[in-house]
This record gives sequence, structure tokens and C-alpha cells, in this order.
Amino acid sequence: MRMPLSDFKKLYDMAFPILFRIAWRIAGSEDVAEDLCHEAFSRLYEKDMNFPNLDEAKYWLIRVVKNIALNYAKRKQREIKVYEKAFRENKREQLSAESVLAKKETVKDVREALLKLPPSLQEVLILKEYTEFNYQEIGRALGITEGNVKVRVFRARERLQKILEGEYGN
Repeated sequence: MRMPLSDFKKLYDMAFPILFRIAWRIAGSEDVAEDLCHEAFSRLYEKDMNFPNLDEAKYWLIRVVKNIALNYAKRKQREIKVYEKAFRENKREQLSAESVLAKKETVKDVREALLKLPPSLQEVLILKEYTEFNYQEIGRALGITEGNVKVRVFRARERLQKILEGEYGN
């Protein structure tokens, strides 16, 4: 039995802004983020899933859009690597000390470093930093305890910092 249209609209209105922020932060493009969110809603509709309440459906959508966006980002990274290899571009040789310092602060670098984290650390950090969720809501969305969320966020921030420091030789 399909979700009533009125409930689907309520869910869309409630969840889309959150899903969009997650997808945008991972994918780095508003257009792509919108497409990824619509894909998540399409999957919900196509699977004809039933949830006890709209909050549970929202958390399911968060997991789906996060996974779709991470897969998109990984695919884009592979494409960039293939492109660079094909044209034998070596980014490190082209960067001066000043450009490295300026580049350190860019969102692109943080996003790339984020993709180097293990998936369990990526997902908690993305939900913590790019949504307005508290630890309890993140735990609910991921199916883990609030304490586990706090530990993972702490570890993710530490590893992200080490990755960024390693790339810039600090």
C-alpha cells in the first residue's frame, strides 16, 4: 500500500532541506544535490515502503541520500584521477608554496580529505557538520548509540585533521 500523497508531500517538505544540505556538502554542486535528493525520494516511492511514522521515513531517506551522494563523489574522484593520469598532470609540481597555503582553506580540500575517512567516520561527520542534527538524532539515523556517535565524531575530526596536515606538511 503506497504512502498517501498528503503524507508524501509532508515528508518531502520536512526532509528535502536536510537531504539537500547533506547531498550538497558531499557532491559540491547544487544541481547534483537536487538530483540526488530526487533520486532518494524516487527510491522511496518505487520500493513502496511503509514506515511507522514520517520521522522514520526521514531517517531512511537520510541514509539513502548520504549513500547516493558518497557514491557520486567517489565516482567523480575516480574520473578526476583518470583525467589527470591521461594528461599526465602532476598537481604537486604545479603548486607554489603560496597556492598551497591558499588552497588549504578550500572546501574542495576538506571534501577530498573527508572521502579518505572510513565510511563509518564519514557518515557521522557529514551528519554532524552539515545538518542541524544532534547526537541522538544522528544515532537514530545511523542505528547506533548516542555515545558511539560522539566517539566517531571525535575520531573523524582527529583523522581529518591528520589527513589535512599530512597533505600540507604541517
